Amino acid sequence: MSEKKISDPADELLILVDEYDNEVGLLDKISTHFKGVLHRAFSIFVFNSMGFLILHRRALDKYHSPGLWTNTCCSHPRQGETTSEACSRRLMEEMGMRCDLNFAFTFIYRAQFDNGLIEHEFDHVYFGASDKLPKPELQEVMDWKYISMQDLQNDISTHPENYTEWLKICLPRLLEHIGTNKNDLYFQE
Repeated sequence: MSEKKISDPADELLILVDEYDNEVGLLDKISTHFKGVLHRAFSIFVFNSMGFLILHRRALDKYHSPGLWTNTCCSHPRQGETTSEACSRRLMEEMGMRCDLNFAFTFIYRAQFDNGLIEHEFDHVYFGASDKLPKPELQEVMDWKYISMQDLQNDISTHPENYTEWLKICLPRLLEHIGTNKNDLYFQE
């Protein structure tokens, strides 16, 4: 387990954006999710050299989607930080790993949760490759695993309740991107 302390989500300011990803303000994380305000976020997908994706299961005390399986890492950039810088920082904080990350695409989604919180994100999707094993921060991640894209698709079809909303929304676009950009995923370490 890592020695680092993860800050209280209520203390973090999120970058509010318009539908073109232009910054329009800042708001604390909890208020942003209560109001469902569009904000900047990112999702990271890390594959190993066999083409298996690292999934993680969110810790049970996360403020939304606790205990659900999701992509390798996801979070929000801080004010004054590029999305690319935030991806590298957060991948180390959450999963205890580093790798080169490549930008893939963006998408906007909105999802309401049972606890009244709303995710409304302008999500920047990045992917990378590494055979290094993650060393997750236990406050963030309760479990992790490698999974093939086919097994992931099949399990989401059978048990959608076990996965985060953004993963289910993003996965078809990611598969399309991988299918048309196979050279981007060649393993290099």
